[in-house]
Amino acid sequence: MYTLNRILVLITLCLTINSFGQNSDAMQLPYQQIPESPENYTSGNILSRFIDGLGYRYYWATEGLTDDDLQFSTSKEARTTLQTLEHLYGLSNSIVNAPQNLPNIRTTEQPTLTFEELRKNTLLNFKKASELLSGKSEQDISTYKVIFQSGDDQREFPYWNMINGQISDAIYHVGQIVSFRRASGNPINPKVNVFLGKTGS
Repeated sequence: MYTLNRILVLITLCLTINSFGQNSDAMQLPYQQIPESPENYTSGNILSRFIDGLGYRYYWATEGLTDDDLQFSTSKEARTTLQTLEHLYGLSNSIVNAPQNLPNIRTTEQPTLTFEELRKNTLLNFKKASELLSGKSEQDISTYKVIFQSGDDQREFPYWNMINGQISDAIYHVGQIVSFRRASGNPINPKVNVFLGKTGS
């Protein structure tokens, strides 16, 4: 009996540690609130802040989504919430690639990620892109390219296309997530304040 009690205590302790680790990971995700604003309105700082705003919106649009939310779709032909999140992850890869002049490699083989992995990786991509742009000058940004590669074929576009393309598209789709979760009965936290970039308790 004593041995059984010790085993139960050890199992409980392991579960508690694992739960704490998971909660700790969640707490470390960026954009629970928007970072402090830069002091100067440089080209890079403006773009960085733009992505920070996207990151904050994405964080709260995806916070607390359930399996029912993820499978929600407005019609049989439309993307589900989960498929929209997969698309947002692809956009975030392009957003972080451009300031590094890395190609977006088109392939039919896409990794299957869990919702938690999609959310974490997308937020980290937004954060890294913001950091890469922060403080950069107009001259720096003019050297960034949006590069698409399919086999040996490579096409390049100026960073302008990233602004009206993937960044704007990502904001659009985050709005869809907010709308979808409201329709599936799990609306976004009403204390989210996108103007202040902070969420009340």
